[in-house]
Amino acid sequence: MLFPQLAVLLSLVLGTLLYLLTHTVHLERLHQICPIKSRPHPARDPVQFPFRPPKYKRGLRQDLRRGNTTKGHLIQELPHAIIIGVRKGGTRALLEMLSLHPAMVKASQEVHFFDSDQNYGRGVAWYRRRMPFSLTGQITIEKSPAYFVTEKVPERIFRMNSSTKLLVIVREPTIRAISDYTQVLEGKERKNKTYPRFEVLAINPSTQEVNTKYKAVRTSIYAKHLEHWLEFFPVQQFHVVDGDRLISDPLPELRLVEKFLNLPPGISQENLYFNSTRGFYCLRFSRRFSKCLAGSKGRPHPDVDLAVLDKLRRFYRPFNQKFYQMTGRKFDWP
Repeated sequence: MLFPQLAVLLSLVLGTLLYLLTHTVHLERLHQICPIKSRPHPARDPVQFPFRPPKYKRGLRQDLRRGNTTKGHLIQELPHAIIIGVRKGGTRALLEMLSLHPAMVKASQEVHFFDSDQNYGRGVAWYRRRMPFSLTGQITIEKSPAYFVTEKVPERIFRMNSSTKLLVIVREPTIRAISDYTQVLEGKERKNKTYPRFEVLAINPSTQEVNTKYKAVRTSIYAKHLEHWLEFFPVQQFHVVDGDRLISDPLPELRLVEKFLNLPPGISQENLYFNSTRGFYCLRFSRRFSKCLAGSKGRPHPDVDLAVLDKLRRFYRPFNQKFYQMTGRKFDWP
């Protein structure tokens, strides 16, 4: 009877010793693999990119929907700033470039909340749900270029938030009008539809004067549209971006926007690189992630009669001078 009891006791002792031995070896191996206190810091790259690519932001959004994030960390806020226009002035380029800043989050699509009666009727809660998820302290921004020329929009934005900061990006008026025409022309050609030449639309055939009823021409009368906005917002709440300079040398323009939004510099030259094939600047979010704007950006313009170009530039000149006076920013437009 004694022998079986001794055998059981001996097996328990041996089992305990074996467990302690293997556990100690396992800990030593773990310490060699990832020693907590003595682990050296990874070498820093010469250029640091504090920006997280869109895939990271999409991951956060999915985590929030699945309940995998701490409640309150990510929220959807009404925009603190809105790019209100102008169409074909560079609104998409400006929005994408601003998203390089770690404190900026953007709505991925044009929301058209304030210029669409149908969307506006869905209410502010619907609008908020169209905004990106953001962290505390980040600035939410959206862009819908139709806002600038739609008369009902200024009052609607004012009612939502009278302190919203407003960004307007403009290009030389005649070139912008031709770019506007070119976009519509491409759409018509894609559907095998005919479309009049720019000269036919821009000049009234009966009077031979500039046709202000043509939307592409009318949109470029910046001063007229801004007058309506100034009925609701002080000029200090607007920042005018030079769309032509954003194409040729974007960083100085982005610095001015950062200052207007009270943001520390967060975009550097390393985040922007000129793509000679595309003919404009592309974005570098990290060492491994970069993107260019859609291939439709920078499409070639049709040749326009020089006499029509001269007539349009003379027509826009007094409006341009008024726009300079209203905004305090002067451009080298002919």
